[in-house]
Amino acid sequence: MIKPTHSILNKTLIWLLALCVGLRFASLALYPLMDTTEARYGEMARIMFETGNWVTPMFDYGIPFWGKPPLFTWLSSLGFTVFGVNEFGARIPHLLVGVGIITLLYQFARDEYKSKALGLLCAAILASTSSFILLSGAVMTDTALTFSISLSMVSFWQAWNGKHKIWGYLFFVGLALGMLSKGPLAIVLVGISLTLWLLPNGRWKQLWQRLPWGYGSMLFIAIALPWYLIAEHRTPGFLNYFIVGEHIKRFIVSGWQGDLYGSAHERTRGTIWLYAFLAMLPWSPILIWQWLRNLKENRDVEQSENGMTSFLLLWMLAPMLLFSFSGNILASYVMPALPAMALLLTQLHLQRPLPFRLYQLGFVTPLLLIGLVSALHFQWVKVKSERDLLTQWQAQEEAQHSDLFYLHKRPFSGQYYSAGHAKERSANIHTWLPNQLNTFFIIQAKKDHTDYLDWSCQERGQSKAETLLFCQS
Repeated sequence: MIKPTHSILNKTLIWLLALCVGLRFASLALYPLMDTTEARYGEMARIMFETGNWVTPMFDYGIPFWGKPPLFTWLSSLGFTVFGVNEFGARIPHLLVGVGIITLLYQFARDEYKSKALGLLCAAILASTSSFILLSGAVMTDTALTFSISLSMVSFWQAWNGKHKIWGYLFFVGLALGMLSKGPLAIVLVGISLTLWLLPNGRWKQLWQRLPWGYGSMLFIAIALPWYLIAEHRTPGFLNYFIVGEHIKRFIVSGWQGDLYGSAHERTRGTIWLYAFLAMLPWSPILIWQWLRNLKENRDVEQSENGMTSFLLLWMLAPMLLFSFSGNILASYVMPALPAMALLLTQLHLQRPLPFRLYQLGFVTPLLLIGLVSALHFQWVKVKSERDLLTQWQAQEEAQHSDLFYLHKRPFSGQYYSAGHAKERSANIHTWLPNQLNTFFIIQAKKDHTDYLDWSCQERGQSKAETLLFCQS
């Protein structure tokens, strides 16, 4: 018979899990794709959907994007196929992948600890980790990478402990999906975790017997290699840029100038640890507190006979250990550590349960979701998107028969929300303008449109930063 306290805890966890996932699902269409990341990746998916080129993501028409493999574009393009080209269609596949991670961890924790309650605890912790649920509903590469690494790590543990042989093959499937989501980074992160775990106690001696290296490697190659070969054949130079540039120079050359598609994100080395603390909120203080309690009691890091605690700890630390040496990082790079954090907190709870009231801290995340999405939807904060201005452009009678130009740098959202119609022209404007007939222009709001020679221009739309003009020569 289940104790009442357990029943209350289970219901609380179910409510927390449902609120986080449900609110994130409901929020997907309530705010625009924003510059730069979401709008850029959303536009790549839109071009893939429009052109039917499912091999090479395109930065713009005719310009291949070599910066990432195509899994993120495949996901959003499939969303467009089912739901149309809109914010919901772009985001829903990524949220479903996030739900897949939650489900994988629930089943793993439930089976490993032989407790449905602990499975729910792990799932609820992950779903209510603020950065996880936010990033899972965003058009980014990190959710697919996190799923891939989670699948490999969970599968490795199951294969190591003699579970069904399919887990050994799923380990290689996870690595292959990682190669298609973000490239060799997936293998590096899994490799760091497993190498540091296998070296002590002579575990490495058993490695060759625990995984199906022959058939597993063939499966990995069959899934991952074809796209890389076809992509290099379609656009020669891809492999050199992606492997050498994106995976070596980006991480060892601070302020790397070889980025073809933007600017490097230069940060002080070690900043990833601050990002990790923030990304794991609201659970990071509790995780640190639990760990300090164990240190105070002189407990060994390896608190489980089968090595589970150190396995989870190293899985969680791998991204921070790697990116500590990188000057070019984003806060989202922590995401692959979050499933391990949820499992580790569950493991520590199993060894030393926490008071029930502490788990109610997770309800901060649904409140955060409501506040953040409301602020974006009602534009209580600055929203970096061209959606509203381009909605005004689409309403113009002449829009379908006239060109549209930005007379300054075109934002990625400007390209996405104009369905690729908007072009950029910022040089030699006064020699170029007289050759146009009837044209829409988007100019910065502080500019005076009376400067444009002998043109007759009408203001047709306005945002806080820009003005939409319809001009006739």
